[in-house]
Amino acid sequence: MSATLATILKDLQPHWDMTILERLDRAGLESSNAWNNAGTGHAALCELNYAPQAADGSVSAQKALNINEQFHVTRQLWSTLVENGVLKEPSGFINPVPHISMVFGEDHADYLRTRYDSFKQNKLFERMEFSVDRDKIADWAPLTMHGRGAGRVAATFAPEGTDVDFGALTNQLIDYVAGQGATVRYGQQVTTLNRQSDGSWLVKVEDLLNSDNNRSIHAKFVFLGAGGGALHLLQRSGIKEAKGFGGFPVSGLFLRNTDPAVTSQHNAKVYGQASVGAPPMSVPHLDTRYVNGQKAVMFGPYGGFKPNFLKHGSFLDLPKSVRAHNLYPMTRAGLANLDLVKYLLSELTKTRSQRMDALHEYYPTAEAGQWDLIEAGQRVQVMKKDPQKGGVLQFGTELVTSADGSIGALLGASPGASTAVPIMLNMLSRCFPAKMSEWEPRLKELIPAYGEKLNDNPQLADEIIGHTSEVLGIR
Repeated sequence: MSATLATILKDLQPHWDMTILERLDRAGLESSNAWNNAGTGHAALCELNYAPQAADGSVSAQKALNINEQFHVTRQLWSTLVENGVLKEPSGFINPVPHISMVFGEDHADYLRTRYDSFKQNKLFERMEFSVDRDKIADWAPLTMHGRGAGRVAATFAPEGTDVDFGALTNQLIDYVAGQGATVRYGQQVTTLNRQSDGSWLVKVEDLLNSDNNRSIHAKFVFLGAGGGALHLLQRSGIKEAKGFGGFPVSGLFLRNTDPAVTSQHNAKVYGQASVGAPPMSVPHLDTRYVNGQKAVMFGPYGGFKPNFLKHGSFLDLPKSVRAHNLYPMTRAGLANLDLVKYLLSELTKTRSQRMDALHEYYPTAEAGQWDLIEAGQRVQVMKKDPQKGGVLQFGTELVTSADGSIGALLGASPGASTAVPIMLNMLSRCFPAKMSEWEPRLKELIPAYGEKLNDNPQLADEIIGHTSEVLGIR
């Protein structure tokens, strides 16, 4: 998020002074790291939680459609940056990997068919296919059919899916803005944020590598794009808009296989349905990943709970985030999500054999000895005030900005990085409203369909999607 914002702002206002502070020794080591997320390139093509079935049996494609539109905005900026030489060889951060939804049993198959019928009516989902034919599904994802027993299987196939290494992308963007004059400092911990009488901010920074270099930075605008660490920084700002927000951390584990004999047989992201009480980010998926030019297959996540907000954080992160203003909302949200707590506790006690059982549902002949267990990144779900319920646990992202636009922060997780560009454009409109008309011509050069809905304009959709696919090498 921070790298995306820095890139856009540096293009729009090349002479503005910009400083990027990173707590670790390089960028993209937390949530953006390739092994800490699924790298789905969230386009809502396969994530079933974006289109749940209503009580009357219907399925709406609207939320998925909104996310897909946002991902195409992100793709447009990436494409322009590749053409301008800002981003290097696209295969270093994005690769074509079809997205598949797969379900088991009659009721789930009927749901998936209803979802497909709803999605297929939209231009952006016109290439999606549905099948209950095992041979067809085996063509799409061979490993999922190896040795599978009796029972109905249904799947949808979206050929335009992608795999994204957001860590590699982040570092390319950071390197670019540094080359354009931005100051990038690593090993830096922001300790306090004090608003000044003129509305600007005094940011105090501890140098974790050299205490003699502790400093204060005077800034007219501050963005808190610290992933799970953003909540603590937002609370330190003291802005009234931060009142009532809390966070609930969810950790996870993945099984990873890099054996070419296995990875060569799987080129897809296969998403299933979440267990009862499981958070959306715990939807089981069998993923093809490309990291540093190497192909891997991952399965998970297996949910868990640790009170730290960052993978490299402190166990005191959660208790230190509790304030008088968010205690009630967090309590109410917690009471309303006891099934989630039960789910996470059950996940923590799973043995390796039980984890393999979960994998065997999607890859029946998987051999335990070929899989390594790796720790995923932390996800801090938003907890906030709600007029009716007192407090809710939100599984999306939340943009928090001050009334004067001098500070902004991003909380939450899914769909996250894939929609970074539209989220940051939204933040610019909230924090720099007087500049938007001035910036609009350049934004339309960076994002050719800026302000347009591709699904409502089939001709424009073909033109834009065809162009970004060509430039990014994901035809």
